[in-house]
Amino acid sequence: MKITAQHTQVLIIGAGPSGLMMAAQLLRYGIQPLIIDSKQGPTTHSKALAVQARSMEIYRQMGIADKVKQEGRPAMGVEICLYGEPRAQVRLDQVEGADTPYPYVLMYPQSRNERALLDYLTQNCCPVYWNTTFESISQTREQATVVLEADGESQTITADWVVAADGARSPVRKQLNISFGGDTYKNLFYLIDGKLNIHFDSDLVRLFLSDKGLAGFFPLPGDPDYFRIVGSLPKQYQDREDELSLEEVTPWLKQITGQAFEVTDCRWIDTYKLHHRMAEHFRSGRCFLIGDAAHIHSPVGGQGMNTGLQDAYNLAWKLAGVVNGQSKPRVLDSYADERMPVAKRLLNSTDRVFKFAMSSNPLSRFFKKHVMIRLLNYVWDKGGVRKLFFKTVSQTGINYRDSKLSLHLSHAKSIKAGDRLPCLSIYDEKKQITTDLHEWCAKPGFTLILMGKVIEEELFIVAKWLTQHYTGLINFYYLPPSEKNQQVFDAFEINKGQHKSMLIRPDMHIGYLNDAIDLDRMDRYLKEIF
Repeated sequence: MKITAQHTQVLIIGAGPSGLMMAAQLLRYGIQPLIIDSKQGPTTHSKALAVQARSMEIYRQMGIADKVKQEGRPAMGVEICLYGEPRAQVRLDQVEGADTPYPYVLMYPQSRNERALLDYLTQNCCPVYWNTTFESISQTREQATVVLEADGESQTITADWVVAADGARSPVRKQLNISFGGDTYKNLFYLIDGKLNIHFDSDLVRLFLSDKGLAGFFPLPGDPDYFRIVGSLPKQYQDREDELSLEEVTPWLKQITGQAFEVTDCRWIDTYKLHHRMAEHFRSGRCFLIGDAAHIHSPVGGQGMNTGLQDAYNLAWKLAGVVNGQSKPRVLDSYADERMPVAKRLLNSTDRVFKFAMSSNPLSRFFKKHVMIRLLNYVWDKGGVRKLFFKTVSQTGINYRDSKLSLHLSHAKSIKAGDRLPCLSIYDEKKQITTDLHEWCAKPGFTLILMGKVIEEELFIVAKWLTQHYTGLINFYYLPPSEKNQQVFDAFEINKGQHKSMLIRPDMHIGYLNDAIDLDRMDRYLKEIF
């Protein structure tokens, strides 16, 4: 399919999960992006596997979470084995107050994620131009000029904005001369998707540690005996460039796991090295980097694909506001301000955990063998530790409290401006149904939520103010005090006779939090954005 447009408002380069999510989010705001990819079509390999709770919440807002959940396979935790023996379990179903409809890690391969997002684009009449390669980019203050190549023909188009989602080797990032600092781990790893001839409980990820290395078994959707197997190879394989066979990998895997098994149906086998790198900047002029083009790290915790999805989720509503003429261009500066610290923390934490897991020095071996399991079993008994672990892995704990878009005017200490809106169950007095706060934020745009006893006349004044100044930009909900909603008032530390006003950003983070209903103060906040 040939591109006929000579100009587009937003050009997305790369149709992996991050690029597809970017396109899908822009479509929610009425923007038809142009999305290209040099590949022949979507990936057929499983690749990234874990979908975290925060990503599922995004899918829910888009209306596709039920389909994704049905096709996936929930993993309820991790079993850690030392020298082949099960020694500890970290179960997510033991976490109290998980504060999400998805208290697990969904095993849902990247190929299926891409298909789900492509289906969303198709339903909204947004094609992907495959077999189209990025060649060069130049920028002015007003627009970017991009040269593409498709079917042996060169084509030049202009774009108001460019989003580079073109992977770790990002040609766009290289052309923009943005450094990609970091390193490559020495070890060579293997990946196998296949069926085992022994039975593992299908709701747990299994991690095997030994002096020989590590191996992880991740349940795949479908047949309960199919798993993704990831493991490290010994040093003699570090510089090997030709492909390894299953017969070569299996003996080494058996030594690490202490398990006598065979892979009876190998659907995919690959070897690769891992990297930890981050772009010096996430923006250059009218071009933004998202996903692997901006940061790559070890697969510890299944964070990579999810972080890219959230990059797109964060940037899309801001870019849509600017393109639609509703937001000030400076709001785009907050993308890098908010997402770069997230990527940096993730890079550092996954690097530390990965290096510890791979270390073979005597002290590390002693700690893993004699101390780690006892310590893990001890701290996992603490409810606060379990909750913190889940919030970290699920990415529901990511906050933007230090962002310029976060204004906290409340005495509340547990929930602050910049935090992700907790997914608390609520009883909707108006509709007489039970729902949750995230459901109130399902529509595109900001959401204003007032809590506490507010007389009808004051509600009318707020509604009139929204209609006069922010028509179509802000959704409005009111939650009066009641016994059925007391847990919500407790969570936000609202005592009897008190109020709370919240402006929820389109990405379901709290932008503005105040203990009073102050329209003048709220208006000043909104005028910094709109």
